[in-house]
Amino acid sequence: MLTPLIQYITRQSQTPLSEEDIQLIEKAFIPKKLKKREFLLQEGEICRYITFIAKGATRQYVVDDKGKEHITNLSITNWWVSDRESFHEETPSIYNIDAWQDCEVLLLPKANGWYDKVNTIPTFCEMRKRLDDTHHIATQKRLHSSIVETAEHRYRELEEKYPEFFLHFPLHIIASYLGITKETLSRIRKHGMKKV
Repeated sequence: MLTPLIQYITRQSQTPLSEEDIQLIEKAFIPKKLKKREFLLQEGEICRYITFIAKGATRQYVVDDKGKEHITNLSITNWWVSDRESFHEETPSIYNIDAWQDCEVLLLPKANGWYDKVNTIPTFCEMRKRLDDTHHIATQKRLHSSIVETAEHRYRELEEKYPEFFLHFPLHIIASYLGITKETLSRIRKHGMKKV
C-alpha cells in the first residue's frame, strides 16, 4: 500500500527520496482499510492523523441543527485528507470524515513525533509546500466561485476540473458539495444536455 504514496511524493518533488527517507516513511505511516461509511474522523474528536488516500474516496461534512449534512470536501485516490485545524491545534473537530467507498489509506500520526520526523525529509517538505500552495489557491477560487458565480457555472467548473468526482460520488453528494439542491443540479444537467 506504500508504493502509491512513494510514487506520489516523488512526482510532486524535484528532490529525490533517499533510502533512509523511504525507510522513515515506511515506519511513520500506518496502513488502514476503511469500509464504506466507516469514519476516519467524527465531530468532537481531535484529528490525530494526516491521511493519504491510496485507494477510494472520502467525504468531509458538517451536520447542521436540523440534522442536514453539508459536504465541505471530497477527496479521492492520491489525495490527502484531514482536519488541519484540529490536527495542529489539537482542538475538537467540527467535521465528520468518512469513506464514501471502501478505502485503503495511510495515516501519518502526530503522536510520538512521527509527523515532525517525516517533515525533516526534504522531498516531503517540498511536496507539502507545493500542496499547501495549491490547496490555498483552490480554496480561494472555490470561495470566490460560491459567492459570485451561478450554480451552473460552479457545476461546469467542477465537471471540467475534477471529472473523476463523477465516477466516485452520486449526484446528491456533488450537489451538496456545490451548495445546491439535487433538483437544481438535475435542471442544470438537463439544460446542458439540451444544448448538445
